Amino acid sequence: MNETINPWKVLSSEEKYLNPWIRVTEYKVINPSGGNGIYGKVGFRNLAVGVVPLDEDFNTYLVGQYRFTLSQYSWEIPEGGSPEGTDPMDSAHRELLEETGLVAGSMEKILEMHLSNSVTDEYAVTYLARNLTQHTACPEETEQLQVKKLPFELVYKMVEEGQITDAMSVAAILKIKLMIADGRIS
Repeated sequence: MNETINPWKVLSSEEKYLNPWIRVTEYKVINPSGGNGIYGKVGFRNLAVGVVPLDEDFNTYLVGQYRFTLSQYSWEIPEGGSPEGTDPMDSAHRELLEETGLVAGSMEKILEMHLSNSVTDEYAVTYLARNLTQHTACPEETEQLQVKKLPFELVYKMVEEGQITDAMSVAAILKIKLMIADGRIS
């Protein structure tokens, strides 16, 4: 198998839906086995950014909100979108302030990932925020947020126990745990 050759053949595509955040496209295709089919793709118009704020006592901050798409409440790291042409780190600083009221004196990129690559092209970048100072949060009108300051080890346990299920949050928290374990964070 040659990893550089696309086994899918696109016969046609049709945009089915567009809003400021996503584009849904349906493709008529010939699949890798040679059969006719359709494939739907959700294209994201923003880059996803997430931030794990970690203070000097190894506390972190989670944001809780009711997620419309899941019909349930979700605890997550501060996260949001970075519009095209915007520096993702600037967007991460903005989201951190908006959602928690925290300002980071330093921000380090820790992880890049595709969030659900079987149906979407959504790409995410996550950051570690340190040297935190508290200011006033200013959530968007679509956000009704609850913020919790918790010991990082408890947040890690929440991931292990399935209490945190958001993909970007899980990946970033696991990455921070590895960075602590191997001495990259002290």
